[in-house]
Amino acid sequence: MPIQKRILVCTGMTKFLGLKTVEERRTKSWVTFRFTKATLLLILFCFVPLALHAAPLSLPALTVQPGANGEQTYSVNLQILIFMTLLTVLPGMLMAMTAFTRIIIVLSILRQAIGMAQTPTNQILIGIALFMTYFVMSPVFNKINETAVQPYLAETIKFPQALANAQVPLRQFMLNQTRKNDLSLFEKFAQTNPATLNDVPMSVVIPAFITSELKTAFQIGFILFLPFLIIDMVVSSVLMAMGMMMLSPLIISLPFKIMLFVMVDGWTLVLGSLASSFAMS
Repeated sequence: MPIQKRILVCTGMTKFLGLKTVEERRTKSWVTFRFTKATLLLILFCFVPLALHAAPLSLPALTVQPGANGEQTYSVNLQILIFMTLLTVLPGMLMAMTAFTRIIIVLSILRQAIGMAQTPTNQILIGIALFMTYFVMSPVFNKINETAVQPYLAETIKFPQALANAQVPLRQFMLNQTRKNDLSLFEKFAQTNPATLNDVPMSVVIPAFITSELKTAFQIGFILFLPFLIIDMVVSSVLMAMGMMMLSPLIISLPFKIMLFVMVDGWTLVLGSLASSFAMS
């Protein structure tokens, strides 16, 4: 049978069975594409005039306007931007400018001295440290609220003045906990020679405060380690004298450490000593 007749026969069978040829499928796809395109263009032309006549949505510029007596007034958007930026650096500020560093380091050393790697868990230690930090820093926070936050909310002072007022009690707290040697060291690095402590810039006070807090935390941790170290040495010596060298001393000493810590009311002593260490500074 010639090729043309075969094509005609196949086309007739396809139409008889209700099937579509390749050309018909291509034609239908092209028609569908053209219809979809026309529909999208129609929708676009309908909604563009509405968008053009809508009220423009714009935010006020981030501006700083000079005021009376050399003061500067920040726009609301700029104040919001500064506030959001402070929220992002809040964890760093919490660790660097409050009592949190000393407390969390001492609690971590205490857990290691007892010999329990995961008890209390990190979440519990951080929770204890946060609430202890709030307890220790409450006078500072109250002072900041009275001198900076409330006057600013009442619109009696400007935003820069509120920031300056908030630095005063926080600076005083950090200077009370900072050693003179650490402060002198960072003043030397910064090449500054302030006449009084109130003239020391925050860029010098903060690193000096962190250095002093680390040193104080490790000193307290060393004192906490000593009684538990003595228990480990005694248990290890007894086990070696009994010839039980294959038995780990940590397994035997852990119950005695826990018993000693509970009998002397260790948590009250540790947390109370931490709180009083800030009060006596």
